[in-house]
Amino acid sequence: MKRTSRDIRTANRYEVLRQIIASSPTSRQELAAATGLSLATVATLVGELLELGMITEVGFEDSAGGRPRGLVAVNSSGGALIGVDIAETYVRVELFDLALTVLARADEDVRPGESRPEQVVAHVAAAVGSVVAQAGVEAARVLGVGVSVPGQVDRDGGIAEYAPNWDWHDVPLLDLLAEHIAYPLYLDNPLRACAVAELWFGAARGHGDAVVVNLGTGVGAGLVLGGGVHRGVSNSAGEWGHTTLVLDGRLCHCGNHGCVETYVGAPGIMLNLRELSPRSPLLHPEDQTATVRALADGVAAGDPVALKVVRDTARYLGAGIADLVNLLNPEVVVLSSWVASLLGEPLLDEVRASVARHALRRPLAATEIVLSPVPTDPVCLGAATFALEGALQSVGQRAAGKRAPTAKGRTAPPS
Repeated sequence: MKRTSRDIRTANRYEVLRQIIASSPTSRQELAAATGLSLATVATLVGELLELGMITEVGFEDSAGGRPRGLVAVNSSGGALIGVDIAETYVRVELFDLALTVLARADEDVRPGESRPEQVVAHVAAAVGSVVAQAGVEAARVLGVGVSVPGQVDRDGGIAEYAPNWDWHDVPLLDLLAEHIAYPLYLDNPLRACAVAELWFGAARGHGDAVVVNLGTGVGAGLVLGGGVHRGVSNSAGEWGHTTLVLDGRLCHCGNHGCVETYVGAPGIMLNLRELSPRSPLLHPEDQTATVRALADGVAAGDPVALKVVRDTARYLGAGIADLVNLLNPEVVVLSSWVASLLGEPLLDEVRASVARHALRRPLAATEIVLSPVPTDPVCLGAATFALEGALQSVGQRAAGKRAPTAKGRTAPPS
């Protein structure tokens, strides 16, 4: 789509604020160098953000032979952002200040059989209410709620188009949430959320090309290409978990056979364990998290079954990641989400070895494979930035004399 001047201004405002959040305090000259924008443009955008109360002047720094440079920093108390991580087994909600520091957190379990849209919406509404109460913030300070839901989403329409693990089709998720949540709502999926979190605060920061491998119940790859999140023409890029790893292999929820997800997602890891040792005490048949945690504990204790399951899982995962390395030639591949966090360094070591066996030497030599260093839930953090994008876009529309978006935040943010 052709971008209007207002779209470009919104994107520039967002990028300047992102740099301020990442590098507070900073000068207008440093912002111009970091963003590639002219000093005059940066000065104008900084003025707008100061007027909005999102940033503040914090003094001066000496410059070589010139006038002292004014410094600006994010105004942490200038607003609150909420990030929602809807996963197949839980709903997690975190409330952030404008510096994207976590102020409150709430979790709701999603038990087997509780995956109908209205049930998931009830969990989200309860957790959002909880974090607002915990943080003691006034409703007017909440700039928006970013919502991440697994599967393919219509970002503009607020629709969960297809979530294979729940068999959701065309669920008007933001309409359902708006019946319970009064704040502006913005939707995307965990692949984009994790990619943004790593780009802002994690292992992708400062890199132009990165892949963020999301390992949970579902599996996918958030893509950072050319310094920005790559969404694809229909916001469907990154569905690497549904590429074929084993011809005529395990049946996947998407209807195909042998998908990457069926071997390295949490249910696939449980099946790897069940096939190796059906009666293993490490296996918790109805609890993915408990099983993966037991495997992690088993590896730490030297349990041979746990070691083999993690090694076999890493072999599949490494083969799939090698495809990404060969195809995209990224600077860094980040293992993210809760499965990667629980299995940690032992998984990482085995994955690196497996990738080395399958990837071409030249692209592999340029790629680092690491665990996510983001200290909070990366999906919640990334989802909160969706709300920040939406809030800045709303500002741009109001400044242009347009009617502000509805509470469902239907207009697509700039990234």
